[in-house]
Amino acid sequence: MALHPVIAEVVAGIPPTPEDGTATVDPQQWRADEESRVPPLADRLPVTRVEDTSIDTSAGELALRIYRQHPGELTGVVLYFHGGAFFSGSLETHDYVARSLAVETGFTVVAVGYRRAPEAAFPAGLEDCFAALKWAIGHGADLDWDSHRLAVAGDSSGGTFATVVAARALDEGIDAITHQVLLYPSVDLDFDLDRYPSLRENARGFGLETAGLKPHNSFYLESGADPVDPRVSPIKREKLAGLPKTLIITAQFDPLRDEGERYGQRLQQARVDVTVHRYETANHGFLANFGQLPEFYPAFAEIGEFVRG
Repeated sequence: MALHPVIAEVVAGIPPTPEDGTATVDPQQWRADEESRVPPLADRLPVTRVEDTSIDTSAGELALRIYRQHPGELTGVVLYFHGGAFFSGSLETHDYVARSLAVETGFTVVAVGYRRAPEAAFPAGLEDCFAALKWAIGHGADLDWDSHRLAVAGDSSGGTFATVVAARALDEGIDAITHQVLLYPSVDLDFDLDRYPSLRENARGFGLETAGLKPHNSFYLESGADPVDPRVSPIKREKLAGLPKTLIITAQFDPLRDEGERYGQRLQQARVDVTVHRYETANHGFLANFGQLPEFYPAFAEIGEFVRG
């Protein structure tokens, strides 16, 4: 199938990434450009109650945005980590995803405004996400949590955080996480063009380009992080048995498609209850950028059914 025509029209206006390794990114300018495209509040998907707050962590204050579609009712909780190659994305740029999760799951959604590279490289953002998990567990009453269903969810680099947080919780004996939702996740930062066919098949012309992966992720790795470390590349983790029930959503025209699907295969081999669903005609980031399209919005309903099950 071909790339969705609306997506194709948008990506046609994106300059290609140089293939010679000379791609440069200005994080501050990139973030500013992203924020400039955020729709006004009046045009966003309605949610009954949205609250901005912050919590104290060992590294300082951590911003959270809490979405409640059914305030006052006991529900599950979705802890959501936005994407953005570890250096971009924000509570604002991914507000649509969080709102859609709240509407379609009926759960309280806690979006985490973690620290980003290069100002805060690995493992700063990861530590923030884990701190948010511990806070959510300890403040379940404040979140109308039913104490039975808690999902960690993330898209792209946020998917990295979600699965590493779930793994760390398992290692530390924290058994509150019941589901993980990984949306076109980045689970292998040890780049090898021959490891995953999608890195070549979807290398150019679909938005995220293979040549841009290293320069984008370099900000996060510049602390000296080892891409073989399973906290950086969760697909490298040996022990997968015992991880929570998992939904992995991938996109046909995504360079990261095959690593996400391979991670799903490894979970299945470890006897984890896992569902992998590839969305045809979609590209990387499609739920954040094109989730309102009729072909793709049902993904949020799929997530809702998954976490309620």
